[in-house]
Amino acid sequence: QVQLVESGGGLVQAGGSLRLSCAASRSIFSFNSMGWYRQAPGKQRELVARITRISTIDYADSAKGRFTISRDNAKNTLYLQMNSLKPEDTGVYCCNLEVTSGSNYWGQGTQVTVSS
Repeated sequence: QVQLVESGGGLVQAGGSLRLSCAASRSIFSFNSMGWYRQAPGKQRELVARITRISTIDYADSAKGRFTISRDNAKNTLYLQMNSLKPEDTGVYCCNLEVTSGSNYWGQGTQVTVSS
């Protein structure tokens, strides 16, 4: 079992920045991928950014050039730096971890609200 706890969400004006953190209860050194997903009201959950064990990174088109995903293995923490935020970035951001067995773990999420 792995517990994931997100933090760093909040209310920000358009054009502002936030840094999300996802702290894992165990080492994230050995995993298939870790990522951030967004659940906007009335919409399906969508991938925002993902990093694999070999550091391959994928971004949603909407995140490219504005968001940066990174991890700190020593702190067992995944980050998402979000710059130039837009109202359409609003949603609950959830952290996902896929371990080598294929099991998936999710955090509770952190709310990001971007006002225009």
